[in-house]
Amino acid sequence: MEVSVEQSKTIQTRLVLPSDTNHLGTIFGGTVLAYIDEIAAISAMRHARKAVVTVSIDKVDFISSAKVGDILKLEAFVYSTGRTSMKVFVKVETEDLFTGEHHLTTTCFLTMVAIDQNKKPTPVPKVIISEREEQIVQLYQQNNKV
Repeated sequence: MEVSVEQSKTIQTRLVLPSDTNHLGTIFGGTVLAYIDEIAAISAMRHARKAVVTVSIDKVDFISSAKVGDILKLEAFVYSTGRTSMKVFVKVETEDLFTGEHHLTTTCFLTMVAIDQNKKPTPVPKVIISEREEQIVQLYQQNNKV
């Protein structure tokens, strides 16, 4: 069975609050990682239609920071599959609500594994990835920026 990359595409928007930030007034990296892990899991579950677990965060690049009042936009999709595993790409951008400016803040590549009711790895459908998404993944893997 094969599934289009479109099935796994997921977008979340979050407001950066004071409780999310460190002493410099920027968002904690750990908070961003928690958001990334959550959206990657949702994306993988949408692809597999099964529960998933995070196996690894293969690469994460913190490119710029977000401050209190910024909007975070997270986008994720499954770009590659194995027998039971899925590779998920996540991109995080900030939006300044006053200026409308957008900045890339973080990119991340994760591996998720689908599990069955007994919490054992279970097969997932292959992903059909479009040329556009494939180019996006390659670009970020090479440059870490657009």
